[in-house]
Amino acid sequence: IAAAQCQEDEIASPAARNDVARSGETLRQSDWRDELLKTGIRGKGGQSLEFSRVEALPGTRWLHADAETKEKTPQRVVVSFGPEYAPLEQRQVALAIEEAYTLVPKPKTVIFAAFQFDPEAAKDIDELKWPGVTLLKAQMNADMLTDDLKKKRASNESFWLIGQPDIRLEKIKTGEDKGKYRVEVLGFDYYNTKSGTIDSGGTEKIAVWMLDTDYDGRSLFPRQVFFPMSGEKDGWSRLAKNLKAEIDEELIEAYRGTVSLPFEAGASNRAAVKIVDDRGIESLKIIEVE
Repeated sequence: IAAAQCQEDEIASPAARNDVARSGETLRQSDWRDELLKTGIRGKGGQSLEFSRVEALPGTRWLHADAETKEKTPQRVVVSFGPEYAPLEQRQVALAIEEAYTLVPKPKTVIFAAFQFDPEAAKDIDELKWPGVTLLKAQMNADMLTDDLKKKRASNESFWLIGQPDIRLEKIKTGEDKGKYRVEVLGFDYYNTKSGTIDSGGTEKIAVWMLDTDYDGRSLFPRQVFFPMSGEKDGWSRLAKNLKAEIDEELIEAYRGTVSLPFEAGASNRAAVKIVDDRGIESLKIIEVE
């Protein structure tokens, strides 16, 4: 009897835990929908994407909100929220898009909102081409993880649109670094909430950018780190002073720029660039190194 009871507990326990998890997930997403309706999504230069309604979307598992934009010609928007304490993963992106394909009428925009994005998930969102539909990433304010902080939050910036890095890869053809590669960060590509188009931005708001010269598809390992906005006494210079270390001044100057040092292609033949802007918003670009 005891063995049978134990077996029943083992069968029932995962279901019970799953029910609790799904209940908690539903409650959080309800709060996030309310917050999305209240604050909208901030864009570049004071732009915003505002909604006249944000509701639960019945019959879907990976799309969690059905919204309508607040403008002269309202557009349908669907939202997939990432998990609370883990990155939004590639599988969720694929399944949410699969659900979005079945919707009638077709949404104008699919937004993935998360506290963190898995690099491969971010890559899929940026690169997927769906005629007539725009896929966007929105960073969620970490304040929403804690009710006390949420109540005390000074601003209403709960969601921000994440720009996509504009990157140029160059193979060096002459000199001592011939055959190696370098990456130049040209800026951000931002979604213009007024025109519905992607606009190019400059490099002046890049606080830090990191280069992984041999990205393995799982995690970013920065091999070069740059601080374009840092002054003569900030960034690597401040670190050198704090460590009381001798650092090559020419390298210090190079690491304040937007052009990487020469590097060789790694075993994976892929590189990754992560950019953090002056608001602390992160974005990632994965590039093939042939």
